[in-house]
Amino acid sequence: MSLIKDLFRESPFEPLRYHMKMVMECVSLIRPMFEAVRDHRYEDLQTLAKKIFKAEHQADIIKDDIRQMIPKRFFLPVYRGDLLGSVKLQDDMADSAEDLAVLLTIKDLDLPEALVQSTFEYLAKVEDVCKQTCDIADYLPTLVAGDMVGEEAERALSMIAEVEKAEWEADRLQYTLSQKLFALEDEMKGTDILLWFRIFGELGQLANFAEKTGDRLRRMLSA
Repeated sequence: MSLIKDLFRESPFEPLRYHMKMVMECVSLIRPMFEAVRDHRYEDLQTLAKKIFKAEHQADIIKDDIRQMIPKRFFLPVYRGDLLGSVKLQDDMADSAEDLAVLLTIKDLDLPEALVQSTFEYLAKVEDVCKQTCDIADYLPTLVAGDMVGEEAERALSMIAEVEKAEWEADRLQYTLSQKLFALEDEMKGTDILLWFRIFGELGQLANFAEKTGDRLRRMLSA
C-alpha cells in the first residue's frame, strides 16, 4: 500500500503504469503456453499456468490498493471514474490471460499442424495490441507534465488510433482462424474444436480489453 501511495505522489498515472507492468507479465506468458501446447510439453505448460495465476493475483492486489488510494483528497487532473475504469480494464486483461491458462490446461490439447501458422500470426497481433496499450500507459506521465494538451496529447491520440487498428486486424485474423478450425471438423474431436474456439475467442477478448483501455484513456484526454 505504501508503494502505491508513493506512486500517487509522483503522478496519478504512475500506479496505472505499475499495474500495467504486472498485467503485461501475465500477457508475456501466453506465447510460451501456446508454444508448449504446440510442442506437447504439457508439464512446462502447467508450470507456466501457475506463473500466470500468481501474476494475476498480484495484479489483483495492486488493483485493490489503487482503488483504496483514490480518496477525494487526491487532486486528479482527470475524472476519477475514468482512472478507476482504466484500472478495471487493465485488470480484465490479466483476467483474460488467466482464463487462457485455464482453458489451455483443461486437457492435453493438440494444435493441428494446419492451424499452427495462423494461430501464431493471430497471437502476435493480440500481443501487439497489448504492447501498444502498455506503451500508452508508459506515456501518460509525459501527458501530465504537458497538461494533457498540445503535441503530447496528439501523439497519445495517434497511439490510441493505432491500438484500435491493431485490434480490428486481430478480429479479422480470429475470424479466418475460426474458419480454418471448423474446416477440420472431420479430423478433430468436436470437444477439441469447441475448446480451441473458446481459446481463440478469449485471445480476442484480451485484445478487446486492451483496445477499450486505450479508448478510456482517450476519454481522459477529451474531458
